[in-house]
Amino acid sequence: MAHPQTRPGRQLVLNLFIYPGGHHEAGWRYPGSSPERLLDISYYQDLARSAEAAKLDAVFFADGPAQVDNIRYASRFRLEPLTWLSAIAAATTRIGLIGTASTTYYEPYNLARLYASLDHLSGGRAGWNIVTTAVPQASGNFGLAETPSHAERYARAAEFVDVVTKLWDSWEDDALVADAASGLFADDTKIHPIEHVGRHFRVKGALNTPRSPQGRPVYVQAGSSDDGRSFAARYAEAIFTAHQTVDSAKAFYADIKRQAESLGRSPDHVKILPGISPYIGSTEAEAQRLYEELNDLIQPAYSIAQLKQITGIDFTGHPLNAEVPLDAFKDAGPAKQVASRFQLVVDIVKREKPTLRQVIDRLAGARGHYVAVGTPERIADEIQLWFENKAADGFNIMPPWFRGGFDLFASEVVPILRRRGLFRHDYTGRTLREHYGLPRPESVYATEARATA
Repeated sequence: MAHPQTRPGRQLVLNLFIYPGGHHEAGWRYPGSSPERLLDISYYQDLARSAEAAKLDAVFFADGPAQVDNIRYASRFRLEPLTWLSAIAAATTRIGLIGTASTTYYEPYNLARLYASLDHLSGGRAGWNIVTTAVPQASGNFGLAETPSHAERYARAAEFVDVVTKLWDSWEDDALVADAASGLFADDTKIHPIEHVGRHFRVKGALNTPRSPQGRPVYVQAGSSDDGRSFAARYAEAIFTAHQTVDSAKAFYADIKRQAESLGRSPDHVKILPGISPYIGSTEAEAQRLYEELNDLIQPAYSIAQLKQITGIDFTGHPLNAEVPLDAFKDAGPAKQVASRFQLVVDIVKREKPTLRQVIDRLAGARGHYVAVGTPERIADEIQLWFENKAADGFNIMPPWFRGGFDLFASEVVPILRRRGLFRHDYTGRTLREHYGLPRPESVYATEARATA
């Protein structure tokens, strides 16, 4: 395939998805990994500085407010991401900082303060990954007898986003005056209580933090169910998603862009970012050996527990080398915990007729995200194929182990993408919105004031 050396226009978005121990479930065991440093903030600061040196758009931290059941064999603990990202903000200057927070288990006012603070202290680099949290272990940590239904979580999420948007807008941009000569610190006529009363929340406001550098953090979303897609089309400015084939990704991409446009939004302001986990070797055979070496470190008991968490089906006792029967899924109903991932597993079984071992190997690599195995050129080809066929606006890079998996991507794949004119040589902006090519939103109160002037 011939590749032009420069091409104007559309550029890839690339985020580094940092997951303790690596995205392969046994990545923490791979030679060269550093599991003893997983609670050392300098380890993550070093990773973020390397991602910034490669001019990536952002680092991303996932989160969930519960200890999951299958920590026995994998690095499945969580550190609170806003604390984490604040420490990374202090060690970097340009790279975006995206962290997950749940609309089911936060309150809007506290969340609005946390992300506004991160946006201020980072100079406008914050992004909020909006999740509704399906894992059943979380509800008991917050006094709930059971996890709210899928529909109820999304209804709360919609109101939650409306509330925090009002809070982040409640200070107009010029409300903070700080004029020592006149003694005027803030123009309180430009600070607005929001007086929100809704089904889930009653919030007076205003926020006690001035409007942040980006106006508000970038809205990121990670659901691919029907409710998740509708929510994303209405609110999200970047969407994290999982697909196994370019055709599936193209269909998702077209659907989200169409829905966003029907709501009066610019499709260019909704970035579709699938996950890709690259296994890189100097030859195809070397890359395949790397993939097999990591899979050889799998603990099947962990993998089968993870498969049960995704599908609600317990394959304990099913021979590893026997084909997974499609009938096993017929009575499972909608995906037990994460609807889109359930369907992804069903599609793999239907399309490939794999053995149980092949299914758990596939999920071990990146929990259902796309696993690409090959030379740097081959990985770049895959990224370019998805990008140019409107299956993706960019990718969340999910190295199978740290640091080596990311260092290979940064040193071997990123330069190829640059030579093809697909990725930046340097930052042109300072904020995450500028990296993503997103506008800075005007405060709703400023808009209303202008309309009535």
